[in-house]
Amino acid sequence: MGKSKNNRFRRPQFNGEGLSVNAVKEVDGDHDEVCDGIDSPAGELLEKLQNPSADMREFACASISRVVQQNQTIPGFLQQDAVRRLGPLMLDRSLAVRETATGALRNLSACGGHEVCEDMVKQDVMTPLTALLRECCAGFETNPALSLKEQKNPVEDVANEAVNLLWNLCESSTQALSVFNKAGLLDVILQCLEKHTHNIQLALSAAHCLHTVTEDNAELLCNTNNAVLGSLESVLLSSETAMAHVLLRTLAAGMATLSLLCHYFTDYTDYGSLWNLKSSLPTARQAQTLSALVATLSHCLELDSGTLIPQLHQADVSSNATASEPGEMEIHQEAAEEMEEEEDGGGEEEGRPKRNEKSTKTDSDFSDLLPRGKEELREATALLTAQQTSLEIIVNMCCSDDPSDDEWEEASSSDESEMCPDSLSEGNTSLLSPLCLSAEVHWALINHNIPEKVLKKTQFPSRDAMNLCQQNPTWKILIKKMHRVQYRALTCLHNMLSTMDAESLGGAAALQAVAQHLSTLVFSASEILKEEEFLEAVTSAMRSLLQITAPMKIPECFTPQQLISLSEAATRCDMVSVRVNALAILGITGSTLAKEKGTAETIKMIGNALLQVATKEANLVVCGEALDALFDVFADGDEAESAAKNLNLLSALKALQPVFKAKIHKEGKGKYSPEQMCVLDNIKVNLRRFIGYLETVVKKR
Repeated sequence: MGKSKNNRFRRPQFNGEGLSVNAVKEVDGDHDEVCDGIDSPAGELLEKLQNPSADMREFACASISRVVQQNQTIPGFLQQDAVRRLGPLMLDRSLAVRETATGALRNLSACGGHEVCEDMVKQDVMTPLTALLRECCAGFETNPALSLKEQKNPVEDVANEAVNLLWNLCESSTQALSVFNKAGLLDVILQCLEKHTHNIQLALSAAHCLHTVTEDNAELLCNTNNAVLGSLESVLLSSETAMAHVLLRTLAAGMATLSLLCHYFTDYTDYGSLWNLKSSLPTARQAQTLSALVATLSHCLELDSGTLIPQLHQADVSSNATASEPGEMEIHQEAAEEMEEEEDGGGEEEGRPKRNEKSTKTDSDFSDLLPRGKEELREATALLTAQQTSLEIIVNMCCSDDPSDDEWEEASSSDESEMCPDSLSEGNTSLLSPLCLSAEVHWALINHNIPEKVLKKTQFPSRDAMNLCQQNPTWKILIKKMHRVQYRALTCLHNMLSTMDAESLGGAAALQAVAQHLSTLVFSASEILKEEEFLEAVTSAMRSLLQITAPMKIPECFTPQQLISLSEAATRCDMVSVRVNALAILGITGSTLAKEKGTAETIKMIGNALLQVATKEANLVVCGEALDALFDVFADGDEAESAAKNLNLLSALKALQPVFKAKIHKEGKGKYSPEQMCVLDNIKVNLRRFIGYLETVVKKR
């Protein structure tokens, strides 16, 4: 088939700090009793919501916020009408109660999943939430002194909880999104975004929420105005160097809200957030706009996490050595270990923004798991999240719209971060064509050295940074994030190889260097790495590289024996895409060898590996790819004919044909998509024709 998947990512869903979150145990004695009493009736806590004392109401909300992070407790709260009882407290006369009540609903939405979010919307949680957001925005300016960078408006803490709750609900419920549109909440989110100069966490929450509510939301896009442009201008022209601001600008670079804003442009040129303007920007402005966008992403990728993370870690260690209270580090480490467990556990709702409530009687502050004083860890996390997001945006920019690229692929099983702007919406593809980048996109990527910077990010994470994070439980959460940047870079490399010509990528010498680099990544270890996400990304990149280099007579950096060993390792992988990639790699290699002299024995080895998969593989998609690769390898050439004879390929395929046909008839329609069935039917026809071809070859001997 010769096609490879051009991976896309949807918007990354994280909390305000870009963190995946989990429950944190409180250190206060009273709160320990609540946490230890998870099995106690939800009604006892819900009753306290009506207490005349604001402190007691706040305590009850904070307790509920923590308890619902244990998923098994959620049904009990829902059965006792928790949503309707917490909803009015979002408008309580006490700001502290508002914050904790909204935080409790935020955690309920995050931990309960899509069905709970839908149920919350049906119970009219959007009415008090909308009112709260509007009151928060009105309260932003009640005390001008609080707008100073050194001071904090407590209303903004409430707003942060409300924005995160809104984000969760709109991500899961089309009804919530409809309310968002009808209530005109875009201006509220923009006001929160504008707080980036002194409240970066609120601005980040608003940016993430904005990503969610603008996804495939034509009604909202039609109502955008100059206010959106002004808010984004303020963000994107910010000169702040903190990593949180780098993340914010990167998020802005991926926003899809600007597809109609070009009508309001005047003399602005420094916009990094203008991707997805393809159909509406005047042709003369496209190159300038895309260049500004890519410049933002390029700057983010230039940052060296291998250097910065050790520096931040050292600053964190020095700070803890002089400032930590007795026992404080143990608490922070416990929090980090629970975060790591959440990362390992994955789960359907991983990465949904949650809140961890503060005790009303202690100064301990676990703000979305990172306690006060962990600014260095926040910085490191923001850096890695920004780089991952930048790479995902570039992946989408280099994504072919050719449907056949995805013909074998099942729906992507997204992790926390495999979500980014689906910027190639229907009818909005004027800058991209299948397997070809426009001149504007091509120029912007090359002009900012994006291929070179992406290749650098495909390297394994810095050993020094990894060792430091491994030794410090609090920083251990960054290990997976460093690896994920590498995986996204490999996917980005794959898409660039699929959509850019060899000359643009530096010619034969540069491509050979890429091949050598990929060979080192895969084969330098004592055994082929088994991490599925890595295997999917690196095999996709290898497949695309071989497709572009096969006709170029570039000296091989992968031996057939290495590729066969890779294929054998891949066939043990649960991910269909990894197995398909490995088989396609064998097919490309075999078809190249078939044109050379003295390769019959190697072709036979490759053919045997493909035939074994085609005969024994239960998944029809993988079986079909193996057959398709066989067709490519043995389509022509004396060496291929000799190998086919020694392999007894004709008899093997004749025996396989009725089995393959029966499996398609028996399993196909109920198990595979219509697109996959179409490809399988084509392969079934090609198998019959290929058998006929082999019979003709035999007769000529």
